[in-house]
Amino acid sequence: MLDWIAGWPLAGMLRRSGTAYLLVNAGHVASIGLLFGAVAALDLRLLGAARTLPLATAGPYLSRLAAAGLVAALLTGVCLFAVNPQNYLDNSAFLAKLGLLALGIANALWLHYGGLWSQALQSEAIPARVRLHAAMSLFVWLGAIVAGRWIGFL
Repeated sequence: MLDWIAGWPLAGMLRRSGTAYLLVNAGHVASIGLLFGAVAALDLRLLGAARTLPLATAGPYLSRLAAAGLVAALLTGVCLFAVNPQNYLDNSAFLAKLGLLALGIANALWLHYGGLWSQALQSEAIPARVRLHAAMSLFVWLGAIVAGRWIGFL
């Protein structure tokens, strides 16, 4: 399976072209910035910051922006992974990042599809369970960023 991934034509191009690798890597960083920027703004609002900003308006927009950042980060991340998949799978920071990504995605899905999201959007008072999801989200996504930066140091 790893040989198949490493054999992708795009992976070969990224291995041969420093410029292509640089651009995909920059796209990955920009995607993470979009994801975390939207997540942080949304989670801080859910935790009580910027109370004058209507959650019913800002919430869906920030949520979609975070989802777009996540999709772009995943796509660029898969491209970067394909350059040397075995090296990444042997890296404990990469594995920690994957675990934190899974936890962050599960937390967001639980919030959005567990009934809490629509409840939060319709209420001025943010339920404690929603605030717990927001606090966990900030912690987990920041942890994923730290783990991602750590990859290059192991």
